[in-house]
Amino acid sequence: MKIKTIGTPVRSVNWVRLFPTRGADGSDCLVAPMGQQADNLFVLKINPQTGVLKQFKADVEESHYPTAAILSRDGRIYIGAAYSGHLFVFDPKQETLENLGAINLPEDTFPCRIDEDADGVLWIGCYGSAGLTSYDPATASFTRHGQMDDVDMYCYPLAAPDGTIACEIKMTVPHVVVFDPATGIRRAVGPMVPKEDGGNAVLVRTADGTLHIQSSEGNYRLDGFNVTPVNEIPEPEPLPTLSDGSSAFFTDAASQQYRTIAIRQSATDDTRTLTIDYNAAGSSLFLLHKGPDDSLYGSSILPLHLFRHEPETGAMADLGQCSTATGEVYSMGNLDGKLYMCSYPAAKLSAFDPSQPYNFGTEPDSNPRDVGRMDGASYRPRAMVTGPLGRVWTAAVPDYGIWGGPLSWFDPATEQFGTYRDIAGAASCWSLAWLEAQESIAVGTTTMGGSGTQPRVEKASLFLWDYKDEQKLWEGTPDGQVTSINALLCGPDGRLYGTAYGEGTSPKLFVFDPEAWTFGTLIPLPPGSPLDGGLQTGPDGMVYGFTRSCLYRLNPDDLTIAEIIRKPDAFQIPGPIIGRTIYFAKVQEVFGVDLF
Repeated sequence: MKIKTIGTPVRSVNWVRLFPTRGADGSDCLVAPMGQQADNLFVLKINPQTGVLKQFKADVEESHYPTAAILSRDGRIYIGAAYSGHLFVFDPKQETLENLGAINLPEDTFPCRIDEDADGVLWIGCYGSAGLTSYDPATASFTRHGQMDDVDMYCYPLAAPDGTIACEIKMTVPHVVVFDPATGIRRAVGPMVPKEDGGNAVLVRTADGTLHIQSSEGNYRLDGFNVTPVNEIPEPEPLPTLSDGSSAFFTDAASQQYRTIAIRQSATDDTRTLTIDYNAAGSSLFLLHKGPDDSLYGSSILPLHLFRHEPETGAMADLGQCSTATGEVYSMGNLDGKLYMCSYPAAKLSAFDPSQPYNFGTEPDSNPRDVGRMDGASYRPRAMVTGPLGRVWTAAVPDYGIWGGPLSWFDPATEQFGTYRDIAGAASCWSLAWLEAQESIAVGTTTMGGSGTQPRVEKASLFLWDYKDEQKLWEGTPDGQVTSINALLCGPDGRLYGTAYGEGTSPKLFVFDPEAWTFGTLIPLPPGSPLDGGLQTGPDGMVYGFTRSCLYRLNPDDLTIAEIIRKPDAFQIPGPIIGRTIYFAKVQEVFGVDLF
């Protein structure tokens, strides 16, 4: 069987910033670093009078995202790229985008923040090891200063007027660490409250250049290693402007389009707009789903756009914004003719009626309509089932820095939300299947907590949830070192099928009897890790599944697996069967295989 290309549905950008600076002739220009998944990041130099632009692309592999960027005092823009972990500089006078080298590889691959001290030295904090690195443009040299925290992994530095460097540390215990370059001393200062206990701490630079800590325990002024409580934090430092004091910003940033720039005069508030035209290679896809209208729906990643493919006509459309979340739709489900979508971050639920005109918003007549958060803890809502008690149910990993991913629900009839916050303990609910005959939901867990945490449990589990009596009926774990049950399916024979994997053990497909509450055969999977949500029943009564390297078919009668297509790393996002075709995606493209 052959793989056919369906197309690239979304071509947009992420991690966008807009800096006013000057060109070689001293005239104003705008510089916009932009990220994309299908190719390396690029930088636009834009004429603020005409919108005419030039486009420059980074030349180091894996430099997709400009996750940190700063306008230096000399008018150049420095950019930290993920996940290459390299530092770039764009010179608007020379019109060059130069690679300055690796920041702190292999420990740090994701630059978090760049700041400039009084001597023009750049300070770069990263994710990975919470490493702090300095770069001196005068000598073109990096200096690695090591980890700023022994547990947490995110470092966001700001240079203080006295020469010390304050680092905002995230995620499990938000706090500030001060580093003195002269002595090499690092010391945690100010409040330190775990995020799971409601703690937060944010560094703020005010208009006079001093640093402050805004925290759950109060506000503080930072003076070297000393902190002084203050009632209020002064106004933050102003953003840079064009030479006449005008400010520039993307008017369509909220909808994640980044095609329209407004130039606003500070004195008169008069505003004019520019439409810019650049080339984007494509946005990565995260999810594919068969909608209630038998069309293929899916979400792109950063930006979060909803797209639709109509198999009968071949039409493909980027529908645009479908959530106030900005990451990606993590799960979808159909109920009463509507497509429900739950998105990262913050597990925000949206409802879309494909039979009605597209008009995204938060009002009752919006379509899609952003309904709200599932609960206060869910962040990555990886699975959804619809139907039990007429509700939409989600399983999710929690917010950054905390543990315990909930099972949650939404009732469209009453528009009420509900959640079972600690149902998985320190693990997270991750996969779902409706066992309609048993009036229960099967829930597979993962040992993962929120981003920035390390697991507190050793094994994942499967449990059965009685949604009427709100209680666990049974809980257990397949044999082996299972750290994630990442797909569940109530098969055509009423048995439960699932995929599980863990460190040091080969991935398996398991069979579970929901009447006897017993695991049956563990079946070795074809090569490649099993894909999240990668199981479904075909019109022939067979079970179809994906690993990263194989599309396979399981016969429920004899539990034998037949490989349909084996190709190393060919499959990334599993998709549904619609008609005679099974769909899948890799990076920015949608593909299909005609099976029937």
